[in-house]
Amino acid sequence: MKETIVQQCMDILKRDDVRNELKLVFRPIVDFILYEIQPYIYVMMILVFLIFVMILAILLILLRNKQLLTKII
Repeated sequence: MKETIVQQCMDILKRDDVRNELKLVFRPIVDFILYEIQPYIYVMMILVFLIFVMILAILLILLRNKQLLTKII
């Protein structure tokens, strides 16, 4: 009996009209969630960019130090 209920629910969800209605119902919720987390997404993008720049600067410093060491030896 439990499997038949699950199967009936899956059959209902496979219909296009039900899928479209569910999209219409959940669209405002998804939009609200995205609107609320948007500042955090921007902060994370800025932090990732800053970390990339810092790693690039460290790499350049290491390469410069390696060249200075080879000139001394």
